[in-house]
Amino acid sequence: MRVGTFVLAAQFPGQGQGEALHRAVRTAEVAEEAGLDSVWLAEHHFVPYGVCPSAVTLAALLLGRTRRLRVGTAVSVLPTVHPVALGEQAALLHLTSGGRFTLGVGRGGPWVDLEVFGAGLEAYEKGFPESLDLLLRWLTEPRVGAAGERFAFREVPVVPRSDELIGGAASPEVVVACTSPKSVRLAAERGLPMLLGMHCGDEDKAEMVAAWARCAREAGRDPDEIARLAAGHVSAGVAQLADRRADAAEALVKAMPGWLRQGLDAHVTVDGRHRAMRDPVAYTELLCGLHPVGTPRLAADRLAATAERTGITRFALLAEGSGDLAATEENVRRLGAEVLPLLV
Repeated sequence: MRVGTFVLAAQFPGQGQGEALHRAVRTAEVAEEAGLDSVWLAEHHFVPYGVCPSAVTLAALLLGRTRRLRVGTAVSVLPTVHPVALGEQAALLHLTSGGRFTLGVGRGGPWVDLEVFGAGLEAYEKGFPESLDLLLRWLTEPRVGAAGERFAFREVPVVPRSDELIGGAASPEVVVACTSPKSVRLAAERGLPMLLGMHCGDEDKAEMVAAWARCAREAGRDPDEIARLAAGHVSAGVAQLADRRADAAEALVKAMPGWLRQGLDAHVTVDGRHRAMRDPVAYTELLCGLHPVGTPRLAADRLAATAERTGITRFALLAEGSGDLAATEENVRRLGAEVLPLLV
């Protein structure tokens, strides 16, 4: 079982953006010290929900600050970037980090980001498969040209090429954030593992894993390949540790609703469409019930139960839910010292 931490760089009420980013960097540094497997970095624009606008840029910093930790994006939003530019960055990080970089990609939302970056709503609604396919070609082929609806250019050489890593994987690992049957099928057909969100419980995640395997079989993949690829699925969640479960839940219920309220409410749709925001308190309580929030023993049991029910053995756990730097560092250290040994 591989346990990592999920870093949103969340800006809690009363905090500055630099404070949130400092906590994000420290979370990753402490994760390596604590023996965690990985750190996963979120990407958002124009909102305090998360103040990191470029997960791949922050990944570069953290790969330089660490020596063992795997660093992944969760996720780089494809509709607002050129897939070739992202592919070049991913290849660069893959080669210079010795293969420690994972590129997580997703479709994002119908936010004003699409207007600011000139992508347009169609890039979100229809363009994700084209962008993903171009990105995958860039990471695996020596020369690439395009003649698609959104991207068209003459053939050019790929520099640097991912397969130049000596003694390592031929390209960086790629995972796809999946929230719908359509994205599950897309990931399965491309032979890519899924990143499943923290809003989902074990039953929903198990259904998505089963659907992914079914789509992979329909795409002609054999059982051994499906099993190998499925080992890469990642389950996002929340982790908060305390000597009593009530204390762990209280820490989150006190802090997270304020962050969720200001962070989620700041999202603006590109076309003015109505969107319903979750009740922040109810959502926090839901997360406490779904994920390893409580004593180290409870946390280990819950992770083991999720692995048994879903088949997923990789975790990206949000540890900054208290909003406090010292408490976040302690939370990450306890994950490494008190939870990991129980999962062996």
